[in-house]
Amino acid sequence: MKTINAMKNVPKVHMASPLLSGILYASIWLAAGALLLSALLRWGSMQESALPTYSLVVHGCSALAGGFVSGRRSSQRGWYYGGMLGVAYAVLVLLVSFLASNTGFSGKTLTMLIETLLCGSFGGMIGVNTKRS
Repeated sequence: MKTINAMKNVPKVHMASPLLSGILYASIWLAAGALLLSALLRWGSMQESALPTYSLVVHGCSALAGGFVSGRRSSQRGWYYGGMLGVAYAVLVLLVSFLASNTGFSGKTLTMLIETLLCGSFGGMIGVNTKRS
């Protein structure tokens, strides 16, 4: 009797653009971080006044993870792809926050832009130097 492995016949999805794949992974990390912060606010002892600081940490981790994926997929110029991911991520977050709650540009948005740029670049530098197996 012949057995057929059905998983071998399923086509794999591969994003060609390192920037788009990095944005996807950064969005996943952002969603996980937002859920974690929400849980800490609801069931933990975290105060709402500390939320802006922790949200900057979540944005930094998201840009770092997205930059890592972007640099790894590009296999060259990781700092460039990671930095571009950081800027694109910050612009998307600012666009969503403006459309959702009419938030304007302030010093905190500039801080987030610089943070995501640096974290994305650092993640891209790490990602480009990892070997694929």
